[in-house]
Amino acid sequence: MTDKVYIRPIGLTLSPQAEHGDAIRLAGGMVYAHRFAVIVTRSGQVIERSLGSPETVEEILADLPDGVAADAGEQWAGLTTAHAPLKLGERTVPLDQPQIMGILNVTPDSFSDGGEFLDDPAAGRAHASAMLEAGAALVDIGGESTRPGAPATWEGDELKRVLPAVEYCAGMGAAISVDTRRPAVMEAALDAGAHIINDVSALRHDPRSLELCAARQCPVVLMHAPGEGEDLHANGDYSNVVFDVFDWLKAARDRALEAGLERGNIILDPGIGFGKTLSENLSLINALPLFHALGQPLLLGASRKRMIGALSNEAPAEDRLGGSIALSIAGMNAGVQLHRVHDAAAVVQARNVWRGLRDAALTDFAELPAG
Repeated sequence: MTDKVYIRPIGLTLSPQAEHGDAIRLAGGMVYAHRFAVIVTRSGQVIERSLGSPETVEEILADLPDGVAADAGEQWAGLTTAHAPLKLGERTVPLDQPQIMGILNVTPDSFSDGGEFLDDPAAGRAHASAMLEAGAALVDIGGESTRPGAPATWEGDELKRVLPAVEYCAGMGAAISVDTRRPAVMEAALDAGAHIINDVSALRHDPRSLELCAARQCPVVLMHAPGEGEDLHANGDYSNVVFDVFDWLKAARDRALEAGLERGNIILDPGIGFGKTLSENLSLINALPLFHALGQPLLLGASRKRMIGALSNEAPAEDRLGGSIALSIAGMNAGVQLHRVHDAAAVVQARNVWRGLRDAALTDFAELPAG
């Protein structure tokens, strides 16, 4: 029997003043947490659940079994860790507030905008420029569709699609992420001016990827997907999707650290839509604050995904803007730092209004009486 522990923030607040200072700044961002569930499981079953605040959580942690006490201490430190900005070429992306990563697909078959920018560099350049001008902090370039049932892409084709887009985005001075599973594409993209590797296989698709990313010391997004090989959506069988994805991402983080990646270069993504049912995706969205306990910045990629259609009369991908914004705001409310979206301008606007409300809340509660 194996005991595991999870520290899940379950009470979020607009400011520390609202809780008379009994709150933490979640992951150094603009969200504050004041109530936590400390959950102990044994062989996947919850055997203990305690509730506490920053003022009492140390007592709870001190009473935990020896087998989970050290992990609990690491998780509490992760929840309170303020992440350093990402240094991406000439650009610096601070992680103390939500940042928008605009999607540039250069594929013929992506579920949302496949083919739109593949053979038209001028259109791709204009799209990237518009996202940056709207306030996106990064452009995420993808040359392979990873939707369910998508055919595998030959490495040579992926290179032909991705490299021109990296080059014209680099010419704009953009911070660039490349969505790829292949080390040859990773290396060529980094050489062409990309800064971040966004790997939906969490560097599992090819064992050379770990070695390459460690040698280059570039930031890497490790995304949860239950499948291996070409079908990342397979094997989605969970005893508890939240705890299982948490454990999986923890193992992926540790594997990257053991390979030599610096901790500050690891970003984690729970993989919304990859091998998960609607209810499982919703559970993960609701549990996003828990994943800060892993001590890494988080990325949320839920834009235009199937779950939105399932909740809105099967709206097609191009008609899922409202749902995409709702999920991004849910992520912002959970303290997620990076938001990968198709509709960058709309989500930037939503983020700016969200931030205005958060900034105002810090003074709204400043004059509350004590006691």
